[in-house]
Amino acid sequence: MQTFFYPNKKDWGQLLQRPSFDNNSLQEKVRSVLNEVKLNGDAAIKKFTQQFDAVELNDCIVDEIEINEACSLLAPDLKQAIQQAANNITAFHQKQTADITVIETMPGVKCWRKAVGIEKVGLYIPGGSAPLFSTILMLGIPAKIAGCKEIILCSPPNKEGKLHPAILFAAQLVGVTRIFKIGGVQAIAAMAYGTATVPQVYKVFGPGNQYVTCAKQMIQQHGIAIDMPAGPSEVCVLADESANASFIAADLLSQAEHGADSQVLLVSISEKLVECVQEELNKQLQFLSRKNIAEKTLENSKAIVVKNMDEAIDLVNEYAAEHLIISCKEDESIAERIINAGSIFLGNYSPESVGDYASGTNHTLPTNGFAKAYSGVSVDSFVKKITYQKLTQKGLQNIGKIVELMAEAEGLDAHKNAVSIRMRS
Repeated sequence: MQTFFYPNKKDWGQLLQRPSFDNNSLQEKVRSVLNEVKLNGDAAIKKFTQQFDAVELNDCIVDEIEINEACSLLAPDLKQAIQQAANNITAFHQKQTADITVIETMPGVKCWRKAVGIEKVGLYIPGGSAPLFSTILMLGIPAKIAGCKEIILCSPPNKEGKLHPAILFAAQLVGVTRIFKIGGVQAIAAMAYGTATVPQVYKVFGPGNQYVTCAKQMIQQHGIAIDMPAGPSEVCVLADESANASFIAADLLSQAEHGADSQVLLVSISEKLVECVQEELNKQLQFLSRKNIAEKTLENSKAIVVKNMDEAIDLVNEYAAEHLIISCKEDESIAERIINAGSIFLGNYSPESVGDYASGTNHTLPTNGFAKAYSGVSVDSFVKKITYQKLTQKGLQNIGKIVELMAEAEGLDAHKNAVSIRMRS
């Protein structure tokens, strides 16, 4: 992990760059897979599953027998933990629904808005070396609360052609309607365009590597909505001299183990703290099962020492982290000044891991600086908000002249006439 001392503000842009692949090469590969799935459907899915996941599947559908077998394999204490996490996530997300409020903007003119669940949604759940069953809770629960009728799930199979038992347990717990053993770009394509086996959805959710993120951005151009550009995971820790170096090192490593294309960032006003964190990183690395991955991530990661907290806050807002941990004496007052972050963790006893799994907030968050404009997933992500209006005869008389004048000024006679013809009657 490289350390930078008191960088000039004009150099922040370059200093805060995320690691990335060659975009042209990436897009070319992704486009090729998307197009083949669009043209050849299930045959292309089978081909790419064999090519990328090294497993030949005659059927990518997960049936009820497979789900029941997987659930029976899962340890009771893990089932209980997943259930409790689901309860917490449900409690937090249920409060995001809003009652319908009718507003009378003028006498006889009533307007209101209603949230309607997106009918068909697709959830992408990364698998591979770390099957992210927790993401099913984060996506499936708000989808169910929103009232989505069809919830499709795709996740890459292992070498035996199976999905991790915890993925299947979580999927049936939250009410996923159909599950498919498909991963990567081909899964995004299947949900976006539909095949004989996989139904087309209207919006695709879920994190993934840069290939998956690129695929999601490309299908947007074809009219399929996505949650956000959620790519490789990242964390930023903002710390002062009151912070615990071992806690910070553990938080940085918890994100570093996600993948070599992830990034972790430490911003501090204390040189001594940064030095202690570096020592702790070296100690804790030795005990990680994913040590090699974490080490590669740390090569792309930075510790930055700045002059004061005002400068630290400006730097953190410029970075716009997916996860921001504030390990400072005045954590809550500092948090009030943060305007760009996906999710914020306050104090020394709020590790980012709790948000990943069980506190109740959603862990599907904007990465790569998109927190400047995007929010994390919520119930709102799974609904459309339709507006309504109803006018009485008196209401139209009250507002009619206003509309006639505005329509006439814009040169839209038919708009004016739609009001005038009623007024005359």
